Amino acid sequence: MQERLEPIVLNVLRIMTGFLFFQHGAAKLWGWFDGSVVEFPELRFFAGVIEFFGGLLILAGLGTRWVAFLCSGQMAAAYFIVHAPQDFWPYVNGGTTAALYCFIFLYLVVRGGGGFSVDGLLAGRKAGEKT
Repeated sequence: MQERLEPIVLNVLRIMTGFLFFQHGAAKLWGWFDGSVVEFPELRFFAGVIEFFGGLLILAGLGTRWVAFLCSGQMAAAYFIVHAPQDFWPYVNGGTTAALYCFIFLYLVVRGGGGFSVDGLLAGRKAGEKT
């Protein structure tokens, strides 16, 4: 049963992570979801660009490994630049979300987007062309 569920859960994890992540960028870039707009060229503006577009690409599963690598690095940087200096413990320094995103994206770098992704669709087409 685990073999049947694993691909489904991978895709649900990817889709939900992208769906939640893009909202952070939308809040920074356009003030959506009661966020505050960050102006160019602030560092948080560039974080917003990665979060918004990276989140949408992860959601669709397009370029998943490369995009997840970028997003994982951005979340690691966010953690160590913004949160870690405040306190050692992630719960206390407010960095639990950044740390969790970092490791979910790292998992997606290794695992890929799954079968229900644009990457999976493109891989299926390439496999069909070879036969």
